[in-house]
Amino acid sequence: MLTIDINILLFNNFEPLDVFGPMEVFLHAHGFRVTLFTLDESQKIKSYNQIHLDVKSVSDINKKGVLLIPGGPATRTLVTDTDFLKNLESLAVEATYCLTVCTGSALLAATHFMNHKKATSNKLAFNWVKSINTQVNWIKNARWIIDDHLYSSSGVSAGIDMSLAFLSNIVNEDFADNIAKQIEYIRVKNNDNDSFA
Repeated sequence: MLTIDINILLFNNFEPLDVFGPMEVFLHAHGFRVTLFTLDESQKIKSYNQIHLDVKSVSDINKKGVLLIPGGPATRTLVTDTDFLKNLESLAVEATYCLTVCTGSALLAATHFMNHKKATSNKLAFNWVKSINTQVNWIKNARWIIDDHLYSSSGVSAGIDMSLAFLSNIVNEDFADNIAKQIEYIRVKNNDNDSFA
């Protein structure tokens, strides 16, 4: 089996579970390699509520891997950061798959990469995310949405279900179920089953 790179983009003030939920899934997946990276020059990142991390530079990743974009309070300002968005769009175009968690979809939507694609986002921030780009086909009643090579999920913990669905699609259902069992997680397998919508 070939190694598949999961590149998780970090920025200051990201939401921890948006990152560590999917990361836990992929760390248990044989044949997948997780890299935390940043577009920041310092490579020292802190999350919302102050988890400090040393991460890789964007130059250290396989850009043809899978790009995962978390959300968090920082997305409110990053959606207007033209340099950040330009770099993000370049990464999204080159990536084999793009996965967004929570308001990470707002960042990708702001690049126009998601134009005319189906997507979802955190329900508590849904109206704000939707306002970022009205050319995206936003689906409110969804825990996650798949549109070709774009996967997007609802708020925070939904990223775990999306990650397992991603593994189910590119490997198989038993593979994903086995990982859910290893991490003692009860999967939501129906992407329309979003009790927070």
